[in-house]
Amino acid sequence: MDILHLVDRLEELFNESRSFPFTHSVMVDEERILDIIDQMRVSIPEEIKKSQQLLAQRDRIIAQAKEEADRTIAIAREKSDQLIEQNAIVDAARARAEQIMEQARLENEKTKRDADEYVLQTLTGLESELDRILGQVRNGIRTLQSEKQNALAGEPHARE
Repeated sequence: MDILHLVDRLEELFNESRSFPFTHSVMVDEERILDIIDQMRVSIPEEIKKSQQLLAQRDRIIAQAKEEADRTIAIAREKSDQLIEQNAIVDAARARAEQIMEQARLENEKTKRDADEYVLQTLTGLESELDRILGQVRNGIRTLQSEKQNALAGEPHARE
């Protein structure tokens, strides 16, 4: 399940909760909130798996670019060997091979930068969402603890 969907469900639960008059406190269905939190715990590793899949995809793209560059270099060398007696053609082939190698290297670097940027953005977004959710959960806990303490302070002592 998508972590953002779970966050929406958590917010919906909060909005549906009954508020206490004259306070900023709400009563939350403990079973429902704990169920959503458990689902979040399961979902977060899935988000991390997606990031790992993106990294693996980036590595595959880099490997394919390198393989293509190697093939291009091999082809250029083969053609270069065939035309060794014609200096002008040999020089042109070497220049083209270097150009192709440089282009492949630049494309490889760009692909890696783009993949790294995408993964960084995804992980940063996930971190922000987790921080926001954690803050909401902590606020909910503090509210519930405060309400519990207030309720206990207002009860007459049974032992007296």
